[in-house]
Amino acid sequence: MRLFILIIALATISACKVRENDTGKTTTELENKKLNLAGTWEMIGYYNYVDDQIVDSFRTNDQFRQVKMFTNEKVMWSKNVPSDSSEWFGYGSYNLDPDANELIEVLEYGSEMMKKIIEEKKEFKYEIHLDRDKFSQIEVDDNGNRVYSENYKRIE
Repeated sequence: MRLFILIIALATISACKVRENDTGKTTTELENKKLNLAGTWEMIGYYNYVDDQIVDSFRTNDQFRQVKMFTNEKVMWSKNVPSDSSEWFGYGSYNLDPDANELIEVLEYGSEMMKKIIEEKKEFKYEIHLDRDKFSQIEVDDNGNRVYSENYKRIE
């Protein structure tokens, strides 16, 4: 019976896959898989809010496409709207604070249309809801009320 309990205990411990990280501290496999934005994301739709409640939602269609790419420190996005001859893209850095549900993008440059916006406002602050394969970035007004969200799915 003791041998059986010892085997179960060893199997349980080895299943945790404890390993040493760069700092010499041990962490479990689950702790190493923290949620992050690194990757490529495609917008799948929008929500509009009134009084912090979703009142309307739109899915993107085949004619519209917006993709965001995040590295560990940089963000770049592009938007394709065939019915609009304007080009839309932006590049900059970002800071993600998942504990505060906050994403801040600071754009360095962009398309001709974005240059005009960046001249007046470089920093874009969002409430963020992040899962492994989807996220929503929510525009909040000066009073803290939700206005609209862009909803993305991970494509890489």
